[in-house]
Amino acid sequence: MSLLLLLLLLPLQARALSGDREQPIYLEADSVEIDEASGVSVYIGNVVVSQGSMRLEADKMWIHRRQGETEKIVAVGKPVRFRQQMDKSHEEARGHALKITYFIKKDEIYLFDEAVLQQGKDEFSSDRITYLRSRSLVKAGTSAQGKQRVRVVIESQKHDQ
Repeated sequence: MSLLLLLLLLPLQARALSGDREQPIYLEADSVEIDEASGVSVYIGNVVVSQGSMRLEADKMWIHRRQGETEKIVAVGKPVRFRQQMDKSHEEARGHALKITYFIKKDEIYLFDEAVLQQGKDEFSSDRITYLRSRSLVKAGTSAQGKQRVRVVIESQKHDQ
């Protein structure tokens, strides 16, 4: 019998760099197949996507475009990794999972299967994590429709005395 999952809605300490969304998206891969009729491009082998300070690395990615704009990126790998510099902080948000979907306009990243999201020493892990970058909001477990318990590690705050 499966256990009920915890609901986790914790704000991260800082927001993703606000200027990253306005930056161009750069892609690198060993090979690419572009289907202009469907608007889907498939990048295979050592795939790297970067946009400003955001970087996504995977074994394979599908880039979905509509009416000349990139709508979403679906990445798979063992694992897929991402990182991004945070506003007003020298820290990076980092994550990895077996599959990551990034919705460009909504500025949302979904991590599926063996998902981990870290900021500084704080860490979230579950089978599904939703990271709303512009709002600095993390959802995991029941709130993200995950099927395993959420694990959270929050480092204690050191107080100057």
